[in-house]
Amino acid sequence: MKKKEDNKTYLLDTSAILALWNTEDGADTVENILKKSFNISVFVSFMTFMEGKYRIWKEKGKTLAEEFYRDLRLLPVERVDIDDGLIDIASEIKATNNLSVADSWIIASAIKTDSILVHKDPEFEQVTDRVDMLKLPYK
Repeated sequence: MKKKEDNKTYLLDTSAILALWNTEDGADTVENILKKSFNISVFVSFMTFMEGKYRIWKEKGKTLAEEFYRDLRLLPVERVDIDDGLIDIASEIKATNNLSVADSWIIASAIKTDSILVHKDPEFEQVTDRVDMLKLPYK
């Protein structure tokens, strides 16, 4: 089921946040969503905070990873944190699909918030029947 234009909310996957951070294809789309955040809810899973930080740490070092984390916390987004309902949804997603644990948490966060999942991850094609998606250009 597609969402009405005026009621849509978004959940930004780690790949969408990193597209913005690295000025990759799709960064403009993410920026436009964030600009609308005073009218709509924009969510980010708790997992994206960790996943983005560790990826940048591995690739570019701890100092830049800490800068990324600080910048992410300043974005006009609401963090989806873990609770029993999210555990149930993420467990089902992980048990019934061939996805990573991190992706399962992020998809569950989009489902729980009834949000459009914004991403650059072809692995999410497995769950197009579970969540609306806005696909950014794949790498």
